[in-house]
Amino acid sequence: MQKIYKTIIIDDEPPARERLLKLLKSFPDTFQVIALAEDAIDAQEKIEVLKPDLIFLDIEMPEVSGFDLLKRLKTIPIVIFCTAYDQYSLKAFDTNSIDYLLKPVSLERLQQSVNKLKLFSDHTTSQNVLALLEELTSKKEAKKMTSITVKKGDTLIIIKLEHISYFKADDRYVALHTKDGRYLIEDSLSGLEQKLPDYFLRVHKGFIINTEFVKNVQKYFNSRFIITLSDSTAITTGRSYNDAVKRWMNL
Repeated sequence: MQKIYKTIIIDDEPPARERLLKLLKSFPDTFQVIALAEDAIDAQEKIEVLKPDLIFLDIEMPEVSGFDLLKRLKTIPIVIFCTAYDQYSLKAFDTNSIDYLLKPVSLERLQQSVNKLKLFSDHTTSQNVLALLEELTSKKEAKKMTSITVKKGDTLIIIKLEHISYFKADDRYVALHTKDGRYLIEDSLSGLEQKLPDYFLRVHKGFIINTEFVKNVQKYFNSRFIITLSDSTAITTGRSYNDAVKRWMNL
């Protein structure tokens, strides 16, 4: 009889959580989702109380990363990472102890994870996972992108990063905004955050801004800020990103 894995989904982006939850419903004989977590702190508490068999884990989250979460756990469940790592780094994931999914997650790729679960064995140890984390951390590349290619009909458009005022999470896509319009790309804000140059700043779980386009910043309640861009777009920062915003403003 096939095992049904008690599962927790951990991701700071609500659209990503909801998309994965919907996809997992296609495999009721494999996954029983017992909780959703929006950050590592929330996830640690739920893991320790609910003791899941398996977790889907976003790597890049504010304040505490997915890697750091695993290092805090006394017992590590089976881990399927949701990641934006490049193919070179992903080779390290090719093991029977864990798996990975590139965002945006597809049903076909999730089926491969289900098939791989059949190869998992009970002797998977925390040490195996932590050793892998160290390997991935050492291989993480510092390459920064300079442009983004978007598809519009049958045409590929190359957009230089300096022309992009901000990125906004939009369901399973990310919308990038320029003075010429709005374009959708199949990426995640967490993935972009790793690759974008330093003049881009994540100010909310749903927004990354180009600081070169900032017109003014106003204080808001709960220690947050309202950032107005040169195109008059006003973005309220998220509280978990306040430290990063203050560092950028040298406060």
